[in-house]
Amino acid sequence: MIKIGVDTGGTFTDFVFKKDGKWQILKVLSTPDDPSKAVLKGLRIIGGKNRDITHGSTVATNTVLERKGAKTAFITNEGFEDIIYIGRQERKELYNLFYKRPPNLIPEELRFGIKCRINAKGEIIQDLREEDIQLVIEKLKKHKVESVAVSFLFSFLNPEHEKIFKKRLLSEGFYVSVSHEIVPEFREYERSITTVINSYVMPKMDRYLKNIKSSISENDKFRIIQSNGGVISPETASKEPVRTVLSGPAGGVVGALTLGKKISKEKLITFDMGGTSTDVSLINREVPFSTELKISDYPLKIPVIDIHTVGAGGGSIAYLDEGGSLNVGPESAGADPGPVCYGKGENLTVTDANLYLGRLIPEYFLGGNMELDIDRVNFYFDYYSKKWRIEPLKLAEGILQIANIKMEKAIRVISVERGYDPREFSLFTFGGAGGLHASFLAENLKIPEVIVPKNPGIFSAFGMLMADVIKDYSLTVMINGNKQDLPHIEKIFEMLEKKAFDELISEGIDKNSVRLDRYMDLRYKGQSFEIVIPFSENFIEEFHKEHKRIYGYRSDKDIEIVNLRVRAVGKTEKPDIEKIEIGMEKPEEDSLISYKEVIFEGKKIKTAVYNRENLKAGNVVKGPSVIVEYSSTVVVPPLFEAYVDNYGNLILKNNDGKK
Repeated sequence: MIKIGVDTGGTFTDFVFKKDGKWQILKVLSTPDDPSKAVLKGLRIIGGKNRDITHGSTVATNTVLERKGAKTAFITNEGFEDIIYIGRQERKELYNLFYKRPPNLIPEELRFGIKCRINAKGEIIQDLREEDIQLVIEKLKKHKVESVAVSFLFSFLNPEHEKIFKKRLLSEGFYVSVSHEIVPEFREYERSITTVINSYVMPKMDRYLKNIKSSISENDKFRIIQSNGGVISPETASKEPVRTVLSGPAGGVVGALTLGKKISKEKLITFDMGGTSTDVSLINREVPFSTELKISDYPLKIPVIDIHTVGAGGGSIAYLDEGGSLNVGPESAGADPGPVCYGKGENLTVTDANLYLGRLIPEYFLGGNMELDIDRVNFYFDYYSKKWRIEPLKLAEGILQIANIKMEKAIRVISVERGYDPREFSLFTFGGAGGLHASFLAENLKIPEVIVPKNPGIFSAFGMLMADVIKDYSLTVMINGNKQDLPHIEKIFEMLEKKAFDELISEGIDKNSVRLDRYMDLRYKGQSFEIVIPFSENFIEEFHKEHKRIYGYRSDKDIEIVNLRVRAVGKTEKPDIEKIEIGMEKPEEDSLISYKEVIFEGKKIKTAVYNRENLKAGNVVKGPSVIVEYSSTVVVPPLFEAYVDNYGNLILKNNDGKK
């Protein structure tokens, strides 16, 4: 069986696959108008039968960001129709007197209130009437609605009304999401808006996945990676597409943890710099997950890998802001027209700046399969330097410095601002552009070393092959933790675990490969937000410790158990990470391609260019150097050196004796 990982990015769609016993990689330009075109093109190039395909999709994310989802309606209790508009009454731009909210995903005429009610004990106090259901269905048809989100009060305690409505809507041919299946937790706004977004993207995701499924062999196994780092069947992804919002970035974090354990590096800050954005995450011996995620200012109440994203990537556009200062991003040149050096774009990008400074080697970009136009870059740097009155070299280095500052800030958000010292971690970098910037970020943040895996430009696709089947289940309970009602807690956990076990078996997982993990959302009584803690006999003390680490203090107040969670993990077969040939400390001559002048801090410095494929374990590459490979380029700055470990990873450290 050919194992294939597919990651759709803003600029490239990446493939990593094992065919005829050999690992191979492929990059094709993404097709933003229809991402499946690039996916299917790559699969056709790879060929073969009986393939095991794991895919990270950006369809759900882009559908929300671009507001190109289905015509969707929202159904709730009478009097609560505007909950998805009112939200938490937050004002995004507090001092902007002319600020206006963007239009809601669902206009007012498509929000419907029904006369029915379940109370806070889960008791039905007003029945759902058939005539009300029929009236709403007639209005949905009149407005030509395609998809419907249903979210009734306290449906997580008693989903009876949502079940009735779902059955009727499905019989009429609508796409349907009901809140007790998507988020069976309290907080009506978050639960409702998550259900709305699921319905909003469901038709597009369903058609996308059906298109791919119909275009591949019936013997191919096809799975989608979720935002929580696990994989699910395309059938499940079609019903719950909201769970794939961070699909692509999640693969890289899973791969980093797996490879980190292999080389005894379990405290990692992942740095994934692609063409459009940069994603960072902090791994402290396990994949971090969170239930707090926002997309386009909408909160999603689903378990996700804790990833922070900033709009700085290789394709990020440089410009002068309203104050006349140089700035970079978040707007990206994308795949079309792309950076100036791709031949179409006319806006300078981070990639163009790296090429101008000599840090990208044109003839080795994508293994020489994609030509970079250095003359075009020189022309536009001259043009913009005159227009903006900035010397060309200062402009190029300024673009990189600004991009680095934005990415450095993102790393501080997930480390320093959360009580972690970045000096205790390794910077694990991947993505097509990560190797060009990682050493400079590590230097600024005093991170002791940088790890660059083999084929970093397609590492997220590789990480997807390391993912297990993972499904998350939760229920709001509101129990006083200090008066531990353990039998009641145990009963709820067992109920969630039974559901989790049954659904994993339905995903094709062997019962002996299933692991069930228990978690609790805890808070001090009176607080508005919770901390997720693994369930154990000492969960109260563990909560105190984690609260003190995050906020700097612990309290004597009662602890409240808000939600119980079960994470079901179905172990899957994973590809081996192979060792490479051992060599001497000095790289062999066939690995040295040439020397060229590269600009560092305004000075042209003679720099060695190495072919990474010819480097062996034990080799040490001293800076300044540029190491090229098919999917990425790694810059080893002056005073740095890169050591090649047994698995082909580059370990970059500052060797000046002061760091």
